[in-house]
Amino acid sequence: MKKPRKLFRLARKKGNNMNAKRLRKALFNRSKLRAVIAIFVFLVLWEIGSRSKEWFGFAVPWIGHVPAPTAVVVAWYGLLGDPGYWQSWYMSTLRVLAGFFAAMVVGIPLGLFMAVNRTFNGLVFPSFEILRPIPPLAWVPASIIFWPSQELSIAFVTFLGAFFTIVINVLGGAKSIDPRYFQSAQSMGSSQWDVFRRVVLPATLPSIVVGSAVGMGITWEVVVAAEMISGGGGSGGSGGGLGFFIWNSYVGGSYEQIVVGMISIGIAGFISSELLRKLGSYLTPWLRKR
Repeated sequence: MKKPRKLFRLARKKGNNMNAKRLRKALFNRSKLRAVIAIFVFLVLWEIGSRSKEWFGFAVPWIGHVPAPTAVVVAWYGLLGDPGYWQSWYMSTLRVLAGFFAAMVVGIPLGLFMAVNRTFNGLVFPSFEILRPIPPLAWVPASIIFWPSQELSIAFVTFLGAFFTIVINVLGGAKSIDPRYFQSAQSMGSSQWDVFRRVVLPATLPSIVVGSAVGMGITWEVVVAAEMISGGGGSGGSGGGLGFFIWNSYVGGSYEQIVVGMISIGIAGFISSELLRKLGSYLTPWLRKR
């Protein structure tokens, strides 16, 4: 009886040691440590620059007029209990997700069909290339005129922010597939659907992931600017989105809240893109680093 118990204790001790090693590796990862140090140095320099006039008697150009990080943290802490701030997060996130998923639903099939059908590509691609360089924000006045509500106008502009990036990445990924894969599949009697399912789609998935992550970042940029221009959509007050929150803070002279809104957008964009990358890593296990 003693021997099995001893083996069990040894196995448990070995497991605990392995878990401790993984924890140490996660906590003391060099890249993460460098990132923490870089952020800390940035915050220190920002604090010194913002308070340069108070501490040294002269203001550092540009940064000397920006609120200090400590003042921003104080203002942010005061907003944590404000329902309007979280409503702004909710509204912007809802608009981003609506526009982004619409862009995915339309953009991915369009890019794939343009890649596999030359006739369709020849008909659609010239018009697509003419419209693609137009900045999404240039569509704001037209969308306000053409769509019946400001909410739909914002959703349309947000859709455009991700749509062109997704289509271009899908099209490029599909066109970069080695033709020998198609020839091999066809020589073994694969149907067109099998070629698409077994060759085109897996080979294009990495490009879809990259295009989606980039498109998500652009979508956040666009929705914030659209909210500023349109006055927060249909809500017209607190909770009109982070873009409207920033504009409202500017009009009210609360510069600390402007920075809070900017950092909030950065955090939201980072979380959204990181979630897409994690999903992409799950969908493309053959590309994971070993």
